[in-house]
Formats: sequence, structure tokens, C-alpha cells
Amino acid sequence: MKIRVFSLLLALAILLTGCNLLPDAGEQPREVSESSIWAMDTQMDLRLYGDTDGVVMAELTATLNRLDHTLSATAADSALTALNESGWTDDRDIVYLASNARKISEQTGGALDITLLPVSRLWGFTTGSYGVPAAADLEALRDRVGMDKLSLTDESVSVPAGTKLDFGALAKGYAADLCRARMEEAGLSGLLALGGNIQTVGTKPDGSDWIIGVQDPNDAGRYILTLRLTGSKAAVSSGDYQRYFVQDSVRYCHILDPETLAPVRGSLRSVTVVANEGLLADGLSTALYVLGREAGTELWRQRGNFEAVWIEDDGVVWVTPGLKDRIADGDCQVIEP
Repeated sequence: MKIRVFSLLLALAILLTGCNLLPDAGEQPREVSESSIWAMDTQMDLRLYGDTDGVVMAELTATLNRLDHTLSATAADSALTALNESGWTDDRDIVYLASNARKISEQTGGALDITLLPVSRLWGFTTGSYGVPAAADLEALRDRVGMDKLSLTDESVSVPAGTKLDFGALAKGYAADLCRARMEEAGLSGLLALGGNIQTVGTKPDGSDWIIGVQDPNDAGRYILTLRLTGSKAAVSSGDYQRYFVQDSVRYCHILDPETLAPVRGSLRSVTVVANEGLLADGLSTALYVLGREAGTELWRQRGNFEAVWIEDDGVVWVTPGLKDRIADGDCQVIEP
């Protein structure tokens, strides 16, 4: 859900999607190591501080490549494709993701749904053959989708014939969590930009804050807001400007509403979620975009385990109170507690 072009290193901070880490000022310490790989259909940039022998960097790269192969909904030989064809798997990554997807779906009133792959294909978002499908064709898929189709145990996932899963709303956040845990175990700090999913880890060597830029949906070359974050945090954006097509002057984005089986329509342009866990931030960014600002705000009031930025189509930016003192630059309205 966060877009793809192949650029150079993270230090260049090219605007790929809604959230990016801004380039560091001043000289980098000698122990910094950087790497860029292509995985999960996007560029992934890694910067580690203190990995002098390169061992952890190699481990993180191996983890990302493994997850890329395991969780691909399009690769013919992936574990996810095997599940979608056979209806069953005991792959531990898929079991973990499916279990967490169900939790987030329940917490958000069904706004997150990982069974919409056939619907996304019908709209052309997985094939590139974009177009508005006939209402009858969409309705024909309704019996195949829904989180109630998942049968979960501690060790396996099964789905009925015709139901197919897609972890695009969770996979990069999960990958960030695994990488963060390994870095923390090794006593390293650093940052990861996994196709726009930003993960900060630990403290920067100079003790300064990580600076996160939130993209202006109307201008790919401009940040509408910048945030100062400390410690290990995940920041993930979802919006209608990342992947979409236009037909008859109507914009159709890739984020689907599980109730209508159609792209979300509303006043929101993007949602950015900041949380302690990458998987949670990733899943919630999609769910909050589906819910809209008012329902998303109520969810924040109920749960309180994340912070968020909403950008409306009129350019107004809303933030939760926990981010009020974290704004480095930009104008916004603060949500009432």
C-alpha cells in the first residue's frame, strides 16, 4: 500500500509515500551502515548505527527477502499463494499475521479485511487492468470475502474455496517489527524505510529526534507536516494519492471498503498512524482511512494505543493530542480528548 520507485539510499529521502524520514543534517558517524533492497514490491532502505561487522544488516536483509517470498499474493511459489490455492497453511508468519488481522478487524468494526484480494483484482489494482466493475460481478464475490471466512488455530489458518488472503496492509509493518526486535537485541539504533513504512529504532547517536515528514497529498514534493519522534516508533500512511485510477473524472483509490466492495469515497486524503508496533500502525492506517476521521477519532478515544494525523481534502490537518508537542513544522488542528 505504499508506492514503489527505485531510488538510492535513505539519506536521499526521496518522497515515495505519505511518511518519510528527513535527511540527517551534519556529518554521519563512521559506524553508520546503509543498504537498499527491493522486496514486497517496493524499495526498502535500511540505516544502522553500530553494526560494525555488517552481521545484523545481513540478517535483516535475509528476513525481508524471506518475508517477500512467503507473503507475496502474486508469486506462484509463495506460501501465501499455496494457502490461497489449497485453503490451508501452517506457515508461522501467515498464522501470526492472520491472527493479528482478525484482532485489528474486530477492534475497528471490520474496517480491516485481508480477504479482499479477489475484489482488488476485479478493480484491476493487482493486475494493472483498471476499471469500474459491474455491480453484479462485485456481488458475485461477496460470499467469498469477509473475516468470518478465516478459521484459525494456534498453528494453522484455513479458508474456504474461493477465499483468498492478501497481507498488503500488514506485511511491511510486521517486517519492521521483526527487524526492530533484532536491532534492539543487538543493541543497535537506526531507521528503516520499508516502502514508506517508517520505523525508528532506539536513539540517534547524537541524541537528537528522528524527523518524520508527512507528505502533502496534493504535492509529492512537499511535506504538509513534520514530526519529531524519539525512541522506537512506527509511522505509516495510507491515502488516495498513492495508488489509484481515474475513470469518468472520478478517482478510485486502491483502499477498498469491505462493506461496499468499492474504493473508499470520502473527505479524507490520507491518514498517518504513529504507534509502538509496526504491524499495528500498518493495519490501523488502512482501517482508519476506511472509517473516516470522525469514527477514527472515536476509535482513538476508546483505545488510546496510537496517535494519528488526518489530512482532509480541504487541506485541513488534524492530529491527536499526543502529537501536538511533536510537530516540528506545519499547521494543524488538535483533536479534543
